[in-house]
Amino acid sequence: MKIVDHIENADKTLFSLEIIPPKKGDSIRNLFDQIDPLMEFKPPFIDVTYHREEYVYKERENGLLEKKSIKKRPGTVGICAAIQNHYQIDAVPHIICGGFSKEETENALIDLDFLGIDNVLALRGDNIKSEPEFRPEKDGNAYASDLVEQIARMNKGDYLDEELQNAIPSNFCIGVAGYPEKHFEAPNMNFDLNWLKKKVDLGAEYIVTQMFFDNKVYFKFIEDCKEMGINIPIIPGIKPIATHKHLTTLPKIFKIDVPQELEQQVVKCKDNAAVRELGIEWGIQQCRELIEANVPVLHFYSMGKSDAIHKIAKEFF
Repeated sequence: MKIVDHIENADKTLFSLEIIPPKKGDSIRNLFDQIDPLMEFKPPFIDVTYHREEYVYKERENGLLEKKSIKKRPGTVGICAAIQNHYQIDAVPHIICGGFSKEETENALIDLDFLGIDNVLALRGDNIKSEPEFRPEKDGNAYASDLVEQIARMNKGDYLDEELQNAIPSNFCIGVAGYPEKHFEAPNMNFDLNWLKKKVDLGAEYIVTQMFFDNKVYFKFIEDCKEMGINIPIIPGIKPIATHKHLTTLPKIFKIDVPQELEQQVVKCKDNAAVRELGIEWGIQQCRELIEANVPVLHFYSMGKSDAIHKIAKEFF
């Protein structure tokens, strides 16, 4: 079922989560062990992130360096199929521009369609760690809006091969990312919202936000989107803070702010166990206010951990 249909058919705020694939060599059973405790909250869908390749240089015996491509967390498509089969709920694979030509993207989407996967989250993706900025593949999509356009064209039966006759349209529900504190590469919020509007105009049907810790930025984002003419569901992303280190790593990695009030409380915690309890309390307060505002879904970023999410969700679902 499409995400927008789940939302339309619901009479209350839904629960969902995002997971990351296990590292190469790990068992999918470990992933199921993280998901299992959260199934009591009846998530209608689970997002699965995609991790592109990285490059490493290994020295040969002759002293020359050999460039090797490695992927530490493969398996997104297989995990989505396993989730749908194991739990009988929808899985939402993340589809990215980086690392794919348009032909490879089309073939990946065909595989997903054959597997009965109805939803995708279209993202540009990050640059390779060894590169200072994002570089699309040759003949690849440069922006998330390009990716949305390609998927939307497939939904109309328009494939890359112009000689195809009577091609069967795909039927993907397309989600995209939104940034309540703006994308870090955008010069200002208005610029960022214009790009978001472009993705909506091209066919995006719902938005999932980057994590945030201050509901005010989410509510302001909703208002700004409405003023821009964006009227599709906007799902808030939630991440419970869990360690002292999160005060610096989360803003660095995800380009977000930690409210001063939360930062001061975290600093006072004597250890990470106390930070974790604070993160749960803060998350409960966040979610209560968001539910009172009738948000369509509370979408939790698990990052391989489910204990804190379980304690928060237990209060509401």
